[in-house]
Amino acid sequence: QVQLVESGGGLVQAGGSLRLSCTASGLTFNQYTMAWFRQAPGKEREFVASHVHKDGSTYYADSVKGRFTISRDIAKNTVYLQMNNLKLEDAAVYYCNAISNYDDYWGQGTQVTVSS
Repeated sequence: QVQLVESGGGLVQAGGSLRLSCTASGLTFNQYTMAWFRQAPGKEREFVASHVHKDGSTYYADSVKGRFTISRDIAKNTVYLQMNNLKLEDAAVYYCNAISNYDDYWGQGTQVTVSS
């Protein structure tokens, strides 16, 4: 059974930092591209960042470039999202996603709240 468990969300002031973690089990971690998405109330779920398993390439939404960093620790089956200089508009539920040519899995989400 595949599980993606996110952690690290919470309340932070604007300008602050958080690091989200997503630990995967039940899948061959280094065969999956890992990504983070987010969904704010009343909005569609949107792409935030991804880390491609084949070559380690990373991709970011324009809105987070230069502030967020995605990384992967294969030994821990964990993907991270370091979020710096958080803005009010970054507040959302953040979801971890594991995708391959055959499968697509989601975590349960972790809430990020940004206060002014």
